[in-house]
Amino acid sequence: MTLSPDLIQTLMPLPVLVPMLAAAVTLVGGRRPRFQRAITMSALVIGLVVACLLLYLTDRDGIATLQVGGWDSPIGITLVVDQLSAVMLVVSSIVLLAVMGFAVGQGIHDGTERQPVSIFLPTYLALTAGISNAFLAGDLFNLYVGFEVLLAASFVLLTLGASADRVRAGVSYVMVSMVSSLIFLVGIALAYGATGTLNLAQMATRLDGIPVGTRTAVFGVLLVAFGIKAAVFPLSTWLPDSYPTAPAPVTAVFAGLLTKVGVYAIIRAHTLLFPQGELDNVLMICGLLTMLVGIFGAIAQSDIKRLLSFTLVSHIGYMVFGIALSTQQGLSGAIYYVAHHIIVQTALFLVVGLIERQAGSSSLRRLGGLAAASPVLALVFLVPALNLAGIPPFSGFIGKVALLQAGVAHPSALSWVLVAGGTVTSLLTLYVVARVWTKAFWRSRADAPEGDLADVSPSALIDESEEDIAFDDRADVGRMPALMLIPTIGVVVVGLALTVFAGQFIAITDRAAADLRDRSIYIDAVLGPGYAEQAAATGGTR
Repeated sequence: MTLSPDLIQTLMPLPVLVPMLAAAVTLVGGRRPRFQRAITMSALVIGLVVACLLLYLTDRDGIATLQVGGWDSPIGITLVVDQLSAVMLVVSSIVLLAVMGFAVGQGIHDGTERQPVSIFLPTYLALTAGISNAFLAGDLFNLYVGFEVLLAASFVLLTLGASADRVRAGVSYVMVSMVSSLIFLVGIALAYGATGTLNLAQMATRLDGIPVGTRTAVFGVLLVAFGIKAAVFPLSTWLPDSYPTAPAPVTAVFAGLLTKVGVYAIIRAHTLLFPQGELDNVLMICGLLTMLVGIFGAIAQSDIKRLLSFTLVSHIGYMVFGIALSTQQGLSGAIYYVAHHIIVQTALFLVVGLIERQAGSSSLRRLGGLAAASPVLALVFLVPALNLAGIPPFSGFIGKVALLQAGVAHPSALSWVLVAGGTVTSLLTLYVVARVWTKAFWRSRADAPEGDLADVSPSALIDESEEDIAFDDRADVGRMPALMLIPTIGVVVVGLALTVFAGQFIAITDRAAADLRDRSIYIDAVLGPGYAEQAAATGGTR
């Protein structure tokens, strides 16, 4: 297939424009749920197709840029798509489409009378646009705008239903987000004061000419902002208290994507703006603590959603580990692991939504006998659970091996400590998912301490009830609607595809890592051929 190189210029703004326009249309059509669902699904399908084309074109032709409004860089707004951003767009588009399919299936089965669908769908599309904008941003302030759009949308989604737990979690979430955004703004101000520009490519050349202490201070402030968003320890305590209270579709997309936008920002800043590695040891220590503290927190949980939230935090540590190595091998492993974790974590949270539907709870104190009650549900849980634990031959094993090999090849002693920590974390993750399996799926429900109780309605509903009833008195919540099960199976299959086609995908992440390590490719693509070399010759003052 031959595609025009100019096609990419047309495609680049679509991941942001299409969902924003669709959000406006669905908001106007709020009284017509079928129309809303059709527009939303169409927009997400278009987004996935566009993302796949962008990945193909960037892998074939290299990095591409678009100057919005015709204003030349570095004055105007620049959109940039390289293999890293294209990979992130593809994986996020898959997840966003699958989760929306799950939510639509849930709404069709349960009816829309008690669910704020007219708000949910436009807000979800705004979240999609914010995520895409963050991945395409070519300047620091536009990255901030992308974060703010997705955070504003996520606050609305988190508090849908307005139960006490959700409002409490929403207030905590928005306060943490405001602090993170304020720190990000301080970092933007410091970076602009030091370099006189917000364009990432031009900033990269000018940061080379400022004192090391100033450069490290700017990086430190940005790392704190991005670390909060990515839930890197010790900035991760907000996440396990926020995500588990949300509806099942919202929790799935939050767990899969939102923290990874922060990880993406760390990768971009580390490789493009601050490649000197002054804070690599700090990142390694934070990565190690994130892995260990997160998994120890998971061991202590009795609710599957909270347990998975802690494993989410824990496995962010693997990504930080790969970034901190500052090697092509480590960076490639980190990118692969980001894609793997987005898919697997989303799949597991969707499965939890099905467990709540089937068994009336996500608490291990109430669950049991699910393997006998629903072998399909047991299989759909087991595959991503083993994948998360890194059991061969799944993608989790491949990603962990890639990162551990990069750590072994690194010359520092600290990297060996992280290799040991990563191995321990993987074993403890296996223990955690095995514990869920034995309690929720293998034992009899009669042996569960609270096996006679269930939620009055599945908490997968957007409008949640907090009442308990006897398990035998539940209304029709034991059946899993096909329109909820099929998207979940689809995400699980995508996770398996990362295993089957691991060689081809790692080849892409290797090329992405190589381009990230040679930042002159990015700088010249944005500012013109030879700009990076000339800036280096003048000490970064151009």
